[in-house]
Amino acid sequence: MIPQVAVPAAQTALPFPHLPAVLLDEPNTGYGLAQALCREQKAQGRLLWVDATANIDRVNTAPKIQALVAKIKSVGFNTVVFDVKPILGETLYPSKFAPKLTEWVRPWATYKLPADFDPLKVMSAECRKQGLSLIIAFNAFSEGHREFPKKGLAVERPQWQTVLYENTVAVEGNTLGESLQMLTETSKLPKLTAESFSVALDKDGKLVALFDGTSLAALAPKPGESGAFLVAVGGKEAAWLRAKKLGETLVPTLTPRFVKLGDMPQRQVPLMTNPHHPDVRQRLLEILAEVAQGYDIDGVIFDDRLRYAALNADFSDVARQDFEKALGKPVESWPQDIFRWEVAWPDLSRRWPVPGPLYEQWLTFRAQTLKNFVADAAKTVKAIKPQLSFATYVGSWYPDYPELGANWAADDLQAGLHFLSDSYRSAGWAGITDFMVTGCYYKIPTLRDALALGRSIGDTVEAAGQFSNRAVGDATFVYAGISLEHYKNRPEELKRTLQAACATTQGIMCFDLSHDIEPLWPLFTEAFKVSAPAPHTVPGLLTELRHRRAEKKASGKPDPPVILYRGTSGTGF
Repeated sequence: MIPQVAVPAAQTALPFPHLPAVLLDEPNTGYGLAQALCREQKAQGRLLWVDATANIDRVNTAPKIQALVAKIKSVGFNTVVFDVKPILGETLYPSKFAPKLTEWVRPWATYKLPADFDPLKVMSAECRKQGLSLIIAFNAFSEGHREFPKKGLAVERPQWQTVLYENTVAVEGNTLGESLQMLTETSKLPKLTAESFSVALDKDGKLVALFDGTSLAALAPKPGESGAFLVAVGGKEAAWLRAKKLGETLVPTLTPRFVKLGDMPQRQVPLMTNPHHPDVRQRLLEILAEVAQGYDIDGVIFDDRLRYAALNADFSDVARQDFEKALGKPVESWPQDIFRWEVAWPDLSRRWPVPGPLYEQWLTFRAQTLKNFVADAAKTVKAIKPQLSFATYVGSWYPDYPELGANWAADDLQAGLHFLSDSYRSAGWAGITDFMVTGCYYKIPTLRDALALGRSIGDTVEAAGQFSNRAVGDATFVYAGISLEHYKNRPEELKRTLQAACATTQGIMCFDLSHDIEPLWPLFTEAFKVSAPAPHTVPGLLTELRHRRAEKKASGKPDPPVILYRGTSGTGF
């Protein structure tokens, strides 16, 4: 239990004065035109996220959806975010451009969604009936799932998959693989035979011990003197290694190789697609248009797969062509002019990228590629229904995002970040959106709570919300996302988190309905006792915000420095 701190209401701006008071860093927490405007208008986003696959059993009949929406309304939420295109790429509604999701298999159960039932149609009708804003969520660049390796359009169309820049590692021309392996402990040895041969290496790659046949297997399962063993199972690799002498030094070489994500033995959960592939992009725009045209909704939001798979993605031929077109010249050494991988000797594991002469241009190019897609997506939606909101969800830990290509900040953000050049800054997409949700997925509510616990103040919802608000920079509204799984049997900490999230931003997004939400319904009823509209639903509010922002910029009045606390990489992904 975090120690409770009694704070007079006059000392801080509490979004929920009837909940226990918390001490907040109000000069930074309350900064910004969006903060002031939403406090004036008493507007506050109260979003509940309904994940597609995790909640199939709660949305697979009309009566279930009716009861669910009524409950969401009764406790005080004002917006439902309904995920209809999960990372598998199938959709909950009948689509012309994707197969329909009809079941979701988990180790403990199989959940069914009738093929002839459209939960989006019922969700739309019920949200209208209850007066709730309905935002439809899509996973963008993901068309498959690791747990279902044979399903997904990116499996059927491998040319859609993102291409990773990896390395082939060799030692004196002998490629590491099944026949020649580098190990750090003998407990992971392959099957050795009489023709096998192994050596132990020191930190510089010098041979310090030789092991013929199966003799290496007799060692205790721990690192050798050098910390690494080069093991040749047999064949030409064993013959080459057997000819080596103690004291010789082995030198590794790296050769770039390009591999589709689906061909990686331990790929990430989503089967990410190539943001440069025209068919991938066009299909996403068609799905957006299909939903915007066919359903009575209030807006759309892209989940956090609106990004590249990693720093080493995408290195496809089409990405290279796009990059060279942006540069106006060919890349002489691909991909080393962007970066090369460094490996740690003697285990030869990949450690870090070494930037090349085009590295900064590459980061900006990827960020601009995604910004252009965001602009196309917003234009597609608003061409059909101009009143629809267009939004994006991102993780709150912004320093991770150059590796993923997604610059979600305002295009004029000034902050002490090494990658924030003028060109990279201009690729920020916040100003294209009608609101932004950032995943502030920390377990500790406030800076003061972290200090009391002896933890980093950056690992708090308050710090993440503060930075999210400043990074977006009044270009749009921002809502702090929290993960309800962090608050199981911790109701008092959830109350403090609601205070921190809604004090630092213009609202809150609770992820997810599936996270044992039933015991928390009374808490939300208490917190949301006084109703409030979501900022994205108030007519003219975003226009007024941007008008005030333009006036402020024209005045030349500088903002105070943006504080970026040390947070945790991956937060909100």
